[in-house]
Amino acid sequence: MGGERKQFRTLGGAPVLVRTLEVFERHPEVDALVVVGPPGEAAALHDELRAHELTKLHAVVEGGATRQGSVCNGLAALPEETEVILVHDAVRPFLPADRLSAVIDAARTHGAAALAIPMADTVRRGATDFADTVPRDGLWRMQTPQAFRVAWLRDAHATAEVTGTDEVELVQRLRHAVRIVEGSALTFKITTPADWTLAEALWPVWERENGREEERERES
Repeated sequence: MGGERKQFRTLGGAPVLVRTLEVFERHPEVDALVVVGPPGEAAALHDELRAHELTKLHAVVEGGATRQGSVCNGLAALPEETEVILVHDAVRPFLPADRLSAVIDAARTHGAAALAIPMADTVRRGATDFADTVPRDGLWRMQTPQAFRVAWLRDAHATAEVTGTDEVELVQRLRHAVRIVEGSALTFKITTPADWTLAEALWPVWERENGREEERERES
């Protein structure tokens, strides 16, 4: 988007990264947070995140040259007792708690799962002119988190001979099935200026609704 890196832009008074982490901080089935940050900035980022009272923050490590390399660095920093890992984009702050619960449950049951939403738009191939229409039945737009048994993901990275577009691709190369868990249109990735405008407009409603949910949990 240009300018300040999107994960550090302020959304509702805190960086987008913090808003994303708060979803996992609040979730009762998440025990530890490992953040993969820009090279050379891990120590400063760790101090900043501590200031936001993220009590589940376990480690902040430096990223690699690729997404795949960054995930490898995060894997190496997990607590020893970790059984299921969730890989999530820092710039998807609008993750409903029920979708997070669903992908965790699916990974525990099946070994691997990922959020995705069915393709709703008509899809056509083309370079300068439209060519054929691509049937959209069975097509999914991938989201995160993607959840795996830790051993599966470690094996996938250790044996990877190609750079995958995401962790699902790497795990599938080991012939593990990855369960589809339907995601939410809210869990969009902030990528363009239009996405940022939408995020700023959505944040007050999101904050209000999640605040009510926390109040209900405290009362129950």
